[in-house]
Amino acid sequence: MPRKSAGEDAGAGGSAISIPSALLDELVKGPMTAADVQAASLAFKKALIERAMEVELSHHLGNRPGEPPPAAQTNQRNGHSAKTVLTEDGPVRIAVPRDRDGDFAPLLFPEHARRFPGFDDQIIAMYARGMTVREIQGFLREQYATEVSPDLISTVTDAVLAEVTAWQQRPLEPLYPVIFFDALRVKIRDDGGVRNKAVYVALGVLADGTREVLGRWIEQTEGAQFWLKVFNELRTRGVQDVLIAVVDSLTGLVDALETAFPQTTVQTCLVHLLRNSLDYTRWKDRKALAAALRPIYTAVSADAARAALTAFATGSWGQRYPTIVTQWERHWPQIIPFFAFPPAVRRVIYTTNGIESPHMRLRKISKTRSRFPSDEAAIKLLWLALSNLHGHTTRAAKAWREAMNQFAIFYGDRFTQRAS
Repeated sequence: MPRKSAGEDAGAGGSAISIPSALLDELVKGPMTAADVQAASLAFKKALIERAMEVELSHHLGNRPGEPPPAAQTNQRNGHSAKTVLTEDGPVRIAVPRDRDGDFAPLLFPEHARRFPGFDDQIIAMYARGMTVREIQGFLREQYATEVSPDLISTVTDAVLAEVTAWQQRPLEPLYPVIFFDALRVKIRDDGGVRNKAVYVALGVLADGTREVLGRWIEQTEGAQFWLKVFNELRTRGVQDVLIAVVDSLTGLVDALETAFPQTTVQTCLVHLLRNSLDYTRWKDRKALAAALRPIYTAVSADAARAALTAFATGSWGQRYPTIVTQWERHWPQIIPFFAFPPAVRRVIYTTNGIESPHMRLRKISKTRSRFPSDEAAIKLLWLALSNLHGHTTRAAKAWREAMNQFAIFYGDRFTQRAS
């Protein structure tokens, strides 16, 4: 049986270009080390780049090397100039062909280009995984003996800012049955100092259960004015209605939401409320206290929940920790909407953990930096990191799909007309 060329068995996912076996036999004369393979790869890439540019020049002049030029063609080949380019495999010294008139500009490598496609992608991939500029420098130095300046890394990663801006301004759907709002705290240099700022994230759920991140905003402090700006932006981008907004005690959000989306139901994240309640207790009391609070948020109705809260307040736990009672009382108007829904919907809206899961991974990545030099730097890393982790859109679980049927009953035309 004749030998197949490399890549012939790659299938649909393989490369469109295969390397003939005869060529591989010529390149590989015997056993090779990893260093040998790396050196051969660079040599092959160098030869391929130079050959591609020679073909470009032939197309530009209208004749191949050694062939007579076309009629009335006075321009001709004029040697080569040396140029070092950075590739994902390391630096490569190439010979760039020249023409006598000096008007040949290779498409593969424009005049001032110093990086081969793929090198920038490698830097962005490392940055998205949380590596700092110094760590990327060190990796490229150790792995490829390539010196890359911090300015170059910043320039490469800054190239995604236009994509971030386009994503933040993209049109949205007219209806989101549920939107979750949450915040991630990061340290950012501002006005000569370092301030603790919040990156706010909105995660929307579409009528078919698909989830997508709608946007991210940075603000030093929360407030109704900031949230009104966020909601007006969502309206400008096409959002006409939100059935339920699930939040975690974000200052000013409720007032702004009532102005921008007056029909929206606001639901406090019960998991966060429970966690905040346990922060007031001693460690040894937490398990018992959590059990004592459970009858409140698992009640069958708002009246039953109020009775459970009264029993907790007048009982031993409430007397020992009155601050917890005050906290639940303060949030009660945003807790009771939960009890109007059946279990399928309750499983959907009782927590903002849909955002918390990616936030945990983003916190891990952002911890590699003691602070960010600017708001843009923070947005750039978090956007890249989240894109690298799972993209911006995911399918929802079965609980979401069960809840959609309940929404059609509870909200009628608000849900069915815009969802169709």
